[in-house]
Amino acid sequence: MTLTEEELRRQIVEVGRWIHRQGFVSGYDGNISVRMDGQRILSTPTAISKGMMEPDDLVVVDYDGRQLAGRRKATSELAMHLLFYRRRPDVNAVVHAHPPTATGYAAAGLALNKALVSEVVLSLGCIPLARYGTPGTPELTEALSPLVGQYDAILMANHGVVTCGPDLMRAYFRMETVEHFARISLVTEMLGRQVLLSEQDVDKLLAARQRYFGPGTTAIERSPACPVTEAGRGPGDRFWVSQEELEGLVAEVLERLKAKG
Repeated sequence: MTLTEEELRRQIVEVGRWIHRQGFVSGYDGNISVRMDGQRILSTPTAISKGMMEPDDLVVVDYDGRQLAGRRKATSELAMHLLFYRRRPDVNAVVHAHPPTATGYAAAGLALNKALVSEVVLSLGCIPLARYGTPGTPELTEALSPLVGQYDAILMANHGVVTCGPDLMRAYFRMETVEHFARISLVTEMLGRQVLLSEQDVDKLLAARQRYFGPGTTAIERSPACPVTEAGRGPGDRFWVSQEELEGLVAEVLERLKAKG
């Protein structure tokens, strides 16, 4: 369904209030944009609380970042949004925020790339970590560039999270999913145990992702950024062992007990 400019403005304002209410942003943090057509993008301006915007606060820019309309100044992170729109014809909305738990992972240099929750693998594949780039500079788009084509949600080191979607609602819901998954992941870290899905389980989910969301869905591949399966597990992540390994572990324990007398 095609929305009018007035409807898109109201939708951006509403999503701005949601991300502010959820604590995903504070102060003037965050930015939101939607693709209006092949020439124009509607975006939040700089220096405004996303929880206090009105529809006429928004600005219209072209694909070169030139401001076409609006009394306020366009966000300094507009280039990040333009990168998605240029690379991804399937993307019509971008949301950038700083949800605390997910941003904590980004600040710790940790991707959310472990196959812990089936729904997350199905909806996002995984959430990779882009290297740090100074906000508002070409460094940021350069850091995101290798990941934008393949992933719908990306952690930005020492910065925050960016999500995209075919419409603004799905871009926003992906931001919710990222933060929700980050909280679950943190709980498993605190409990000291993570039971990961098997490689076969992940393959089934990725295949289902293509079936459910159609041929235009971004393909999640095995990569250093997002291994998601056995290949990406550390020594402490495994929850199964072969019979041979089990016998070896038992023998090792028995030897240690014998050595202790």
